[in-house]
Amino acid sequence: MDREFALPANGSFSFVGRTALVTGAARGVGEAVAREIHLGGGRVAVSDVDPKAAEAVARDLDPSGETAFALSLDVREKSDFEAALVALVGKWGGVDIVVNNAGYAKRTPTQDISPEEFDQIVAINMRSVFLSCQLFSEHMKARGYGRIVNITSLAGQNGGTVASPHYAASKAGAIMLSKYFARYLAGSGVTVNAVSPGPIATAKGRLSPEQIARVESEVPIGRFMEVSEIAAATALLASDRGGFFVGATLDMNGGLYLR
Repeated sequence: MDREFALPANGSFSFVGRTALVTGAARGVGEAVAREIHLGGGRVAVSDVDPKAAEAVARDLDPSGETAFALSLDVREKSDFEAALVALVGKWGGVDIVVNNAGYAKRTPTQDISPEEFDQIVAINMRSVFLSCQLFSEHMKARGYGRIVNITSLAGQNGGTVASPHYAASKAGAIMLSKYFARYLAGSGVTVNAVSPGPIATAKGRLSPEQIARVESEVPIGRFMEVSEIAAATALLASDRGGFFVGATLDMNGGLYLR
């Protein structure tokens, strides 16, 4: 078996020799993705708008800081992405993988959504994907290799079950940006893809018992998804073995929405 397609003994995809930036990695899906890549031998920059929480995750992955370190990154700011790139080039020589996971949901009644709130959701969930892809795609093209994975949402495909319109619209935009940059970068050695999760177990804390029961009854598989399952799908797209995925959106919704 060719070495670049080998799986390490722990079952994770191999990321040996690769460097990754994961946004929103202090908790939830982002943390699970960071752990998955690190488990496969990759070096990971754990970035988040909460630097203390990001530092805790990075320290848990590698107390020495050699294979994991924390970055304070507000995905609304282009300058923060630029600073992250400088930091990664300085520490590890470059960036091979970017996972745009940071996101924000607010379930405001439709008629109560202000223009300011709408813009905030779009900036975090969609404009951030554009800023990240715009910056890192050029860096990766120059190196002849790269993997960009954007964590989107089922809400961006079907309008969502409990999501507000600005969240659904922003996630739909993130899916379209994934397709655009995938085509733009095709043939350069850089791939761009998306993962589109359905109901995630971490969301239960924000839902009422009635909402939880309703969602579980609507999902054919009968349960919420675990963050480890999203991390596994993301790892596939971010790995060397995912090189033939171009502009794909991996649906992970338990059969709730079939295409």
